[in-house]
Amino acid sequence: MRRITLTLALLALGTFPTASADISRTYSYFSIGGKTLSEIEEQLRSRGPHVQSTGQRHPGATRMEFKTRITYEEENRRCRIADVRVSVKARVFLPRWRNRRSAGPETALIWDTLSKDIKRHEESHLGIAKRYARSIENEIGDLAPRSSCEALQARAEQVTQKNLEEHDAAQAKFDRIESGNFEWRLMRLLNYRLEQLEKGRNPG
Repeated sequence: MRRITLTLALLALGTFPTASADISRTYSYFSIGGKTLSEIEEQLRSRGPHVQSTGQRHPGATRMEFKTRITYEEENRRCRIADVRVSVKARVFLPRWRNRRSAGPETALIWDTLSKDIKRHEESHLGIAKRYARSIENEIGDLAPRSSCEALQARAEQVTQKNLEEHDAAQAKFDRIESGNFEWRLMRLLNYRLEQLEKGRNPG
C-alpha cells in the first residue's frame, strides 16, 4: 500500500472522514476619526480596507485562504481518498473609532450599533466560508476510487475549484443583500438599542 499526501492552497475573497472544516482567524484594526456621523462615514470611505473584487474601500473586510490537504491510498492498482482536511485561514479587518470618548452620546450610540453590525457582517463571511470548506471535504471524501492517484487528484481539484467558485458567488450575493437593506437594518438595531436603554433607565 502506498500513501500520498498532497496539499492544495487556494485564495478566496471582502473556504471522507467526519472531521469538520477548521477556521483560524486573526483581527486587524484600522483607526478612524470624526466626531459626527457624517465625519465617521467619510473616514470609513477613505480609510477602510481596499477590496480588490469591488475596487472600493469598505468599512470592514475579510481575506481568506483555503487549504486542502488530501491523503491518497494506492492498493491493488486502485487509488482512493484516505483522508481530506480543509482549513480556512482568515484575517478580519475592522474599524476602531478613536474619538468615542469625546463624542456626543447619540453619535456614540450610533457608532456602537454600526461597529457591531460591521463585525457581524464579517463574521457571516466566515460562516459562508466554513460551509463551503465542509462541502469540499464531503464531496472529495465521497469520490469513488480511480485507476490512478493522478486521475483521482485531477477529480479532487475539479471538485475544489467548483466549490470555490460557488463560494465566491455566495459571498458576493451576501454582500449585495446586506448592502440593499443596510439602512433598514441599522435603524432596526438603533431602535432596539434605544428601547434597551430606556428600560435601563426605567426598570419595572
